[in-house]
Amino acid sequence: MGAVSAAPIDDTTLSERWLTVPDLVDLLGVSPGRIHRLFEQKTLLAARIDGVLRVPSEFLEDTEPLPELRGTLIVLSDNGFTDDEAVRWMLSVDDAIGTSPIAALRAGRKAEVRRIAQSLL
Repeated sequence: MGAVSAAPIDDTTLSERWLTVPDLVDLLGVSPGRIHRLFEQKTLLAARIDGVLRVPSEFLEDTEPLPELRGTLIVLSDNGFTDDEAVRWMLSVDDAIGTSPIAALRAGRKAEVRRIAQSLL
């Protein structure tokens, strides 16, 4: 994936806080099956860290998945990114954006983030 490392995420400092499926069940008030459906639908995205699926807390807004996230995750998936690669890209500073894509999404820069995501090969 070019500038994105294909290695699994082993640096947990990329996120302020990593949430496991049980954490998400408690936080969102839904079943584990519903959490896995959110992953399948690209509404949320998890990376496998130390063998455990974890979601960066930055992907949530209060107790809901960040609405702007889904379209960007679909673009990354369509471009061949694995879930781990997509999570790493979303959390890492991108020179073209000047910040991390997730920070840009949270700041209302959805179109810019998706345009950059579409250009990644």
